[in-house]
Amino acid sequence: MSFRTLVAVVLALVFGGSAAVGVNSLVSKNQGSRPEVETVPMVVAVVDLPRGTTITPDSVKTRRIPKDMVPTGAIAKVEDAVDRAVFIPLVRDEPVLDGKLAPKGAGRGMAALVPAGMRAFTIHTPNVASGVAGFIMPGNKVDILLSMDYKGVSMTTTLLQHLEILAVDQRIDAPADNKVDSSQLRSVTLLVTPDQAAKLDLGQSKGSLHLSLRNIKDDVAVSSRPARLDELEGLQEPPKPEPVVEVPPPAPAAPPAPKYVTIYRGLGNSVEKHLLDGGPVVVRGLEADDDPADRSATPAAFNSP
Repeated sequence: MSFRTLVAVVLALVFGGSAAVGVNSLVSKNQGSRPEVETVPMVVAVVDLPRGTTITPDSVKTRRIPKDMVPTGAIAKVEDAVDRAVFIPLVRDEPVLDGKLAPKGAGRGMAALVPAGMRAFTIHTPNVASGVAGFIMPGNKVDILLSMDYKGVSMTTTLLQHLEILAVDQRIDAPADNKVDSSQLRSVTLLVTPDQAAKLDLGQSKGSLHLSLRNIKDDVAVSSRPARLDELEGLQEPPKPEPVVEVPPPAPAAPPAPKYVTIYRGLGNSVEKHLLDGGPVVVRGLEADDDPADRSATPAAFNSP
């Protein structure tokens, strides 16, 4: 090896070692200055938890996450989630939030899913759920339509709006394929207020109830008028022609009564009457039906015979 080659190798080793030492020092310095991230425990689901499931100690666990990433309502202790019913379905590794669980001590089953002040009301009419071909699922929002005969008129009206489905038959969670066999539907349970429960009971006894599925985010109440059978296109009766009333011709006007000029001559019985239209003069004596007071009347007066 020549001297020049040896020098080049030595310099390469010196420079390479210096670079390695410098990079290692810089990395160690940055790691030493990095602030520690504060973490807190949060309960997460270990398995998928369907709606209505009661949480057990082996279905959840705690996981530490950065404090500034904790969602609102997160549960920090497993014991705070155990024995509570799941109100909104949870998936694996999803944070368990207090708002997605029934209150502590609410019990199990359907009663745990009914908030305070609300009621669960079941419609037992089979054709109610089949109104949308079996796409009614627990958790959906629906309108209730009432069809009945009122005062001899067939009509359908919107009875209630934006009601939540608690259960379809005995299912309180949606099936995996998001569809229910409509031929097997026998009941639908709704989450309602006490007043709404009374309306549903009355409507179910007086007519038939049907469901109209709506978007779960659509909570706007719509004003609609009842639909009447006699208003449907094609079923309306044609307008009846107005009866023709024959007006009789007016009766001919009566000829005007002739007007006279009566002239009394002295105090005798001589009376003259002259027609004003130039007709013949009538001269007669004072008759029995003439008023004697006429003798003292003005010599010329206009009157009727």
